[in-house]
Amino acid sequence: MKLPIIARRPLLTALLLAAATSFAQAPKQPARRPKPHLPPPGSSPAASNFIGVPASAVQFGDPLPGLTTDELALFTAGLEEFENVETPEGGLGPIFNNVSCVSCHSAPATGGASKIFVTRFGQRMDEQYDPLAALGGSLLQKAAIDPAVQEVVPEEANVIIRRQSTPLFGLGLVEAIPDSAILENERRRKPDGVTGRAARIEDVTTGTMRVGHFGWKAQQATLLAFAGDAYLNEMGVTSRFFPEENAPNGNPALLEPYDHVTDPEDAVDPATGKGDIDFAADFIRFLAAPPRAPVTASIRAGEVVFQRVGCAVCHTPMMMTGPHPVSALSNRPVPLYSDLLLHDMGSLGDGIAQGAARPNEMKTPPLWGLRASAPYLHDGRASTPDAAIRAHDGEGKAARTNYLLLPPLLRQQLLEFLGSL
Repeated sequence: MKLPIIARRPLLTALLLAAATSFAQAPKQPARRPKPHLPPPGSSPAASNFIGVPASAVQFGDPLPGLTTDELALFTAGLEEFENVETPEGGLGPIFNNVSCVSCHSAPATGGASKIFVTRFGQRMDEQYDPLAALGGSLLQKAAIDPAVQEVVPEEANVIIRRQSTPLFGLGLVEAIPDSAILENERRRKPDGVTGRAARIEDVTTGTMRVGHFGWKAQQATLLAFAGDAYLNEMGVTSRFFPEENAPNGNPALLEPYDHVTDPEDAVDPATGKGDIDFAADFIRFLAAPPRAPVTASIRAGEVVFQRVGCAVCHTPMMMTGPHPVSALSNRPVPLYSDLLLHDMGSLGDGIAQGAARPNEMKTPPLWGLRASAPYLHDGRASTPDAAIRAHDGEGKAARTNYLLLPPLLRQQLLEFLGSL
């Protein structure tokens, strides 16, 4: 018979319960959350600074070219929320990883990547993966509003990995790529044993089956779901789509004494029809794609080599958005260098099953903005694109082999091309 969690972890659990029960449960209070300032339509001075900016002049962190004044106002209000620092009075915690969105998405501008990592864990036995949800898995929240509820990696975990934060530039364009286009990538015949499959998931914001677009495992289909997930799991802020707090290491007895704010903490403001997760999603949606560095003859030659060695089989150079109510997102080219499919990564897989992805599968990471997102690979093990290519395995093994067989000049041209993205 399997012993209960408390019996298996008597000392740690007893200590935490003793600390938790030493505090009387205070009545819960409504969240005190500052609301982003949404100016009246057509009246945002900050937003108007971007009117008429040509695409060639866009920098990292700028809004999409071609947004209307009202859309730019949403971008500005979303930026304010994205940079807002959460507090326990507003719903932070009781366990969390960081205190704001920008804390993990700041380089080279707000909305970018960072060298901040999160820890994932689970248990692998007989080819079966257990996220250890009853023990708080699979994401470890490394911080807490009180040391008494600090999470630890359970001793039962035999898969422990880290993942780095990814850049968010251009994700509104990625969201606007139709599911059908990703499914077409799935059906497309590929060489060298490459397959790839679309992540079919339920979108929490609509309750419908969608194709995953976002996350290392393509575990979210929409930016609103992506934002809501991050608010809960990275900052401990509940919302209408994620209304239940994470219990420290899965133990509700350790949650109650420190959860003093009424859920959901991020409520929809009747005046705007939006919660904070909506504002954050607006900011991400209207972020411009990462700008490309100047293209030289050597870089153009390197792109040809990129195609020849097979990198483009998974890192598809271009996709298209479909019709969209936002003109700047409608029927636009998206030079993301990804097919948005899950692939068997062999030894490069992280061992974590998530969403529709198996432990050995990862979504093809987009390469646009590569020059500003070091280190590389999900766990940051590669300090250069060259090291990242050399680590490829599974369905990427053939392209890696072809890369290693290149003459030095062609290899350097390919790396120059990647350095321009």
